[in-house]
Amino acid sequence: MTNNYKIIILTIATIFGLVACSTDKTSDVVNDEMLETDETDDESEITYSGTASITQGIAMTTESNLFSAGTRVAGEGAIEASDATIWTVPAEVNYTDDIFPFASDLHNVYGNTYSTAADAVAALDGSDIIEIDSEGELITGYVFADNYFEMYVNGVPVGKDAVPFTEFNSSIVRFKVSAPYTIAIKLVDWEESLGIGTESSGGSDFHPGDGGMVAVFKNEFDEVVAISGSDWKAQTFYTAPIKDLSCPTESGTIRNSDNCDVADSNNGSNYYGLHWEIPLNWYDEAFDDSAWPDATIYTNNTIGVNNKPSYTNFTDIFDDNNNDAVFIWSTNVILDNEVIVRYTVE
Repeated sequence: MTNNYKIIILTIATIFGLVACSTDKTSDVVNDEMLETDETDDESEITYSGTASITQGIAMTTESNLFSAGTRVAGEGAIEASDATIWTVPAEVNYTDDIFPFASDLHNVYGNTYSTAADAVAALDGSDIIEIDSEGELITGYVFADNYFEMYVNGVPVGKDAVPFTEFNSSIVRFKVSAPYTIAIKLVDWEESLGIGTESSGGSDFHPGDGGMVAVFKNEFDEVVAISGSDWKAQTFYTAPIKDLSCPTESGTIRNSDNCDVADSNNGSNYYGLHWEIPLNWYDEAFDDSAWPDATIYTNNTIGVNNKPSYTNFTDIFDDNNNDAVFIWSTNVILDNEVIVRYTVE
């Protein structure tokens, strides 16, 4: 794909109409709200300058709900881009892969809840420990992700989130490894309107949700060996909703959507999504992430965790005065929906 090209609205509408009309959510939608365009001008054009593959509208649902117990529907979908590539939204995940282990519960209303992190660890029988190096050190990781995570250490799966969407939960992963080692995590901000990055909230069916992840890793002596922070690397691979294709920018490897509108609406059926191919070996310790942007940090208030027991019950872990972990994401915690973060523990 060239970095500068013009997308004609009628062309995109034709391509994506075949996909959108196959879902119940879009069957009654009329195209009278072509955002950022003149409805009466069929030749109006939008210029996009960037490296992403572009989709428009609602995806075709391929998985109705990965977690039926949840308060929100954790569906998956497929959508065709203007360059004829097919994208899975909100992300390709291993939730149903039995080989990829689930993380243990720190606080999970559908599983186990504990008063303290010590109680949660004490409840584990050791079968949860993933052995990467037989002579390695036992590491315990505490993770709160909004909404979903899959973690690898030196390319080995060590834990995936038990709850893909809601209610909010927090997790424990344990593994034996020798330093140095690389932690790589796929993070997903789930969506209800598949393909456009929105959910129902505050009376709007098209509210852009937000992400965020915080993590603390301790050794067997209860010493902190790593915390999430700006020294991690973070890159986005799916950004939505985009209402105006002229708003996102790129500078080197930085994919920036800070200038894009994040207001709620009553009809987001014509919103766009930006997609980038994920490197095949992104989870390996040998993967070179040196050119990736540093992670962007966010406050607890920005992420909105002060009313979530899965976080507030464990502030002694996440908000330790001596080792205060911070929420991280890519440059836009609202619009970036699939993010990979990496960090090497020396």
